[in-house]
Amino acid sequence: MQNFAATLLLFGLISFSFVECRRKLLYESYVTYHAINCRKHTAFLTDFGGNGDGITSNTAVFQAAVRNLSQVAEDGGAQLIVPPGKWVTGSFNLTSHFTLFIQSGAVILASQDAGEYPLVEPLPSYGEGRDGPGGRFSSLIGGSHLTDVVITGDNGTIDGQGSVWWKKFNRKKLRNTRPYLIELMYSNQLQISNLTLIDSPSWFVHPVYSSDIIIQELTIRAPIDSPNTDGINPDSCNNVKIQDVNVVSGYDCVAVKSGLDEYGIKFGMPTEQMVIRRLTCNSPNGAVIALGSEMSGGIKNIRAEDITAINSESGIRIKTGPGRGSYITDIFVNGMNLQTMDYVFWTTGSYGQHPDLGFDSKALPVVDRINYRNVVAEDVKTAGNMGGIDGDPFTGFCLSNVTVGFGVPQENLAWNCTDVSGVSSNVTPEPCDVLTEKGPSDCEYPPDPVPIDNFELNTCSFSSTT
Repeated sequence: MQNFAATLLLFGLISFSFVECRRKLLYESYVTYHAINCRKHTAFLTDFGGNGDGITSNTAVFQAAVRNLSQVAEDGGAQLIVPPGKWVTGSFNLTSHFTLFIQSGAVILASQDAGEYPLVEPLPSYGEGRDGPGGRFSSLIGGSHLTDVVITGDNGTIDGQGSVWWKKFNRKKLRNTRPYLIELMYSNQLQISNLTLIDSPSWFVHPVYSSDIIIQELTIRAPIDSPNTDGINPDSCNNVKIQDVNVVSGYDCVAVKSGLDEYGIKFGMPTEQMVIRRLTCNSPNGAVIALGSEMSGGIKNIRAEDITAINSESGIRIKTGPGRGSYITDIFVNGMNLQTMDYVFWTTGSYGQHPDLGFDSKALPVVDRINYRNVVAEDVKTAGNMGGIDGDPFTGFCLSNVTVGFGVPQENLAWNCTDVSGVSSNVTPEPCDVLTEKGPSDCEYPPDPVPIDNFELNTCSFSSTT
């Protein structure tokens, strides 16, 4: 603390020395947490004039805090502590070698003033915004071209207060894309953990064009009828771990993406080397895990294990179509426990959303080597609705040890398959003819970890006063 106080004094923050002395008169306790890196310097949001009354805007305070703390990035980095209170803010960006720690009892409240979210250009791999032809409102918490960033806490909360944005979207009042709650771009060594995230205006967590990412121990909540409030959307990312996450949302709980149509094809950055582990999902309008529909940079080597869901539209859904191009390959799923689902397996080769008319309808995707094993599902309407593309069949499916129970007597076929092929073993009810060729007793699941699994977190701490 003393080192940091001296540093801030050099930058003209003369009030910090008073705050430092006052703290020493109070009872000190240490907060510990796990992070990819610990920090040499510590400051509290109140050191920069923050007001946690739930009314006052702290946008300039967050921005000033990050700007000043960035000056010690090369001297061991800094952690900014958000203490208990309700801290209203608009968009602000983080810096490298930095930790944002949200304490228990602290709530970052997203401002509902659209003017506090500057417009930025559409993502280059998308061409246009997701909600309209214009740009994008900046995310609540963002950053670009960063290294070593941690957003964590002891179950502190980030509340996106998204209802005002949902109403605008549903009334088709938006030309620009709604803010995401957290979006980090062109960055590496990222951690988002140990937080409660609620009511994002749109997607909750969106790492894009980034690598070496740990997302774990999150509780994500939005009304099940809120529009496109996806939980976690890794997008053109490499070496990602998502684990111990509980999502209730208005759309997909985890959606793996990599750009859209000709823009994603040109940008050419795949999402690969990912593990999704111990995910719990409740989303009647979305998939537990979606692959696409934006997948034009490619999706490869995705693993999912120990997945639980209730009252969701589908277990695993592959979403693509003509114009997307690229590939979805080497997908491995081991262990799903599903309850009350429309579909267990859903593969869509006719997903028709496009950013503009410039897409090439002859750019057909390759879908191959898709392995599902050890799946139990109850109260299901359809076991599998699996459709490829006429003239571009989806191949290499393997299903083993799958048991599906139905909530009501089947009026339709339990399986519906067109333009797909593969093998199966020990699947009940028996799948489509194109999937009944005898396969291995256990479909492949790679025994070696993804690289991010070999990374061990450090135990970090700071002194908190009471």
